[in-house]
Amino acid sequence: MKIKFIIAENQVDLRLDQVLSRAVENCSRSQAADLISRGQVKVSCMKKRPGYRVKLGEAIMAQIPEPVDEKISGPESMDLSLLFEDDHILVIDKPADLVVHPGPGNLCGTLVNGLLSHVPALQGKGWDPLRPGIVHRLDKDTSGVIVVAKTLNSLSFLQKEFKQRRVEKRYLALVEGKDIAPKGEIVLPLGRHPIRRKIMAVDHGAGKFARTSWQLRQRFAEACLLDVRLHTGRTHQIRVHFHAMGMPLLGDKVYQYRRNRRNSSLTGRQMLHSWRIKFRHPYSGRQMSFEARMPADFLETIAQLDIK
Repeated sequence: MKIKFIIAENQVDLRLDQVLSRAVENCSRSQAADLISRGQVKVSCMKKRPGYRVKLGEAIMAQIPEPVDEKISGPESMDLSLLFEDDHILVIDKPADLVVHPGPGNLCGTLVNGLLSHVPALQGKGWDPLRPGIVHRLDKDTSGVIVVAKTLNSLSFLQKEFKQRRVEKRYLALVEGKDIAPKGEIVLPLGRHPIRRKIMAVDHGAGKFARTSWQLRQRFAEACLLDVRLHTGRTHQIRVHFHAMGMPLLGDKVYQYRRNRRNSSLTGRQMLHSWRIKFRHPYSGRQMSFEARMPADFLETIAQLDIK
């Protein structure tokens, strides 16, 4: 559908993405920014950036896609790699190439589809229909430990634990670089990329606080294996932080420098594995810890690296 409106006095100097998200029903600011970046929004017949500050009397014209009624396909039998299960939670070792929850273009074959088959109660009243039981997520190509709630009380408890940063999340990361320090910390605010709105970037203006630390496990000729602790849980945090520090993850097709094509071609996905998670059980309150072994493709990639 096409929409058109004129900037009024109470809208002057607002960001274009902010104005559009307020003008269009059920349009988030990130969705508005994406439309603007793709050239589907014009200001007095001219293309502008999402952060453009609008002026009085300017005409805003936008082509808004019609909403698509996308629904999850339903339960699917799936061979889930269970590390733990009781009446309250599931702990799963997620393989790479598995999407956690449905979204545009991924309405079936996701972890949620498998969960609905394994735990039919997740289809009951009160659950988010697209993310039932999902407390946190891993990128499609990130492997390893993920925790799922089986009851609404468990979901509420675990969400609060994650929000209060009482959950310890540890990752293994293979990163590009020769002289990486034995240990270190990255504290850089993260936000949406100003142009490529589907990815993240360091944003010292409006970015959210993000903290990552690491310890060196093994050094190779042109790469290092790091034990990474995620102190906050921003989207793509580890990938963006290490890219910003000049040591991107091997195999990362988004946050990767083009100069090192050999290391980039060693693997088909970013070398990031959620190897351990520690949290309090939502019913007993007992501290629990679970680990996922390094997957085969991780080991194969390491075997191809030259020892320093």
